[in-house]
Amino acid sequence: MREAAAKERCGFSVKGNNMIINTGQRTDIPAFYAEWFCNRLREGGVLVRSPYNPQLLTRYRLTPDVVDVIGMCTKNPAPMLPHLHLLQPFGQYWYVTITPYGREIEPYVPGKRQVLDSFRRLSDAVGPNRVGWRYDPVFISEAYSVERHLRAFSYMAQALAGYTQTVVISFIDLYEKTKKNFPEVHAVSGEDRLRLGKAFIEIAGAAGMTVRPCAEGDELAAYGADCSGCMTIAMYEKAIGQRLKVPRFTNARKECACYLGGDIGADTAMPIMILTWCAGPCQGMIRNPPCSSGIRDWGTSSMRPIRFPGLTGR
Repeated sequence: MREAAAKERCGFSVKGNNMIINTGQRTDIPAFYAEWFCNRLREGGVLVRSPYNPQLLTRYRLTPDVVDVIGMCTKNPAPMLPHLHLLQPFGQYWYVTITPYGREIEPYVPGKRQVLDSFRRLSDAVGPNRVGWRYDPVFISEAYSVERHLRAFSYMAQALAGYTQTVVISFIDLYEKTKKNFPEVHAVSGEDRLRLGKAFIEIAGAAGMTVRPCAEGDELAAYGADCSGCMTIAMYEKAIGQRLKVPRFTNARKECACYLGGDIGADTAMPIMILTWCAGPCQGMIRNPPCSSGIRDWGTSSMRPIRFPGLTGR
């Protein structure tokens, strides 16, 4: 990252010259806050609340002379498709999560065919080397068996053949909060992990994709998986076609090899009951609790207020 200028006054922090911005580790901004994000791009900056101290705000400059890469993680890129011209001056890499889970698990995610179509349209616009598919987290339940995962993965891989070179997989980690919020889910056994992983690698290879396990160690490397990480500097460099000079980075988890920059989302800014997965601070799959409070208006444009708390601006 380039040298950052920092200024703190009355709990307000200003930081410039950040190289990598993330938009999906905390909040699915493309799906639920596309309008808000477009305003931030037009205004050239964004305010982000600290998840540990809500009174502390950090300003990130969102201009091409400062930000080299914007990483987008979403389950529905469709709301951003009409606005891709705003991202054109930036380097970008997208991950779109498409899994077989239905509305009983992900009620706010559009139908699979719709998301697959949006994925292809996104790839046509930005290029297959700038879009990756995430099929994670994989969990086993009465409704979602190993066989169902194999059928779904094969169908989706065929639908996305030629539109991406990467598919990320991971298996659910049953943290205590996951067990509490999602009691019907079962851990994926070692035998099933290996069976699914090997099959996914074979299916993906036939579709021109490389499987990248997310925080799963190197067990699948022997079968052709790339276990170097799913949001790495090498992937960013390939996407933007140039080398990046970045400082050393401490990973959120020892199993995670991803290089994560400044995230502009908010942990409390997601609709209720949407299934989310993050290899960062949340450390697992959760169903977010209901939240109906508003947010304070920190923006300057005339767009309607955000419905969920956490993000700043309109």
